Amino acid sequence: MLVYVNGSFVPKDEAVVSVFDHGFLYGDGVFEGMRAYNGKIFKCEDHIDRLFDSARAICLTPSCTKEELSSLCYEAIEKNGLKDAYLRVIISRGEGDLGLNPRLCKTPGVVIIAGTIKLYPTEMYEKGMDVMTGATPRIPAEALNPKIKSLNYLNNILAKLEGLEHGMQETLMLNSQGFVAEATGDNIFIVKKGELWTPPEEAGILLGITRQAVIDLACEKGVQVSERNMTRYDIFTADECFLTGSAAEIIPVTKLDGRVIGDGSPGPMTKDLLEAFHSLAQGN
Repeated sequence: MLVYVNGSFVPKDEAVVSVFDHGFLYGDGVFEGMRAYNGKIFKCEDHIDRLFDSARAICLTPSCTKEELSSLCYEAIEKNGLKDAYLRVIISRGEGDLGLNPRLCKTPGVVIIAGTIKLYPTEMYEKGMDVMTGATPRIPAEALNPKIKSLNYLNNILAKLEGLEHGMQETLMLNSQGFVAEATGDNIFIVKKGELWTPPEEAGILLGITRQAVIDLACEKGVQVSERNMTRYDIFTADECFLTGSAAEIIPVTKLDGRVIGDGSPGPMTKDLLEAFHSLAQGN
């Protein structure tokens, strides 16, 4: 595997950054996870726009342009001989000292990793997955805007650990008001009487690229999509439930906190949207 690190592609074993990089010391940086299908990166422009927006929001100016970064992502796929791939693109504050002052970090770091990823077993896509509600709440938007996809994912990791301790692959996170926000790495949707519901931006969610693709696909099919605050009650009484994310794509959820959702199997709208998403991604 060849990894792009601060100006050059190097073998995986040589892909290193300074321990004084503030991305390592403080999680001071931003990232994106992207998928490539048949050699083409899905929604590449949208991902890079979001990455640059996240960087700008934390006063971080990338050392390359959007066009240059996009070209490097495709180069990373090509150099690793991949057609279907998962890419992790990182922009860090760069090397500084042990203090917090980001202005002492002169040159932002850029890392691009192109490989493969498999988050969940195939069986879960066929039969659905169980999730649980975590006790760790989503960080309030007024403390850290969830639209900033930062390197500090500790909030999500703590919730993830709760689920793993109980044998769950994913954990549902509520916001400080008790409304459903998202899972630790994915957005959430439910189907209710033929309508598609998902939490709104103000619930404290990352505005997922796959989330938006699913909303667009549903609208094209004439499905009413509603972005609204939801509680666990809405999930317990839903006809269907699924998660979306760049790595996960669309995965059905058939249980929450031990309670069966719908009839306990992936529903027709979930299956239909998954098929439509695959067609879109494969032909993007």
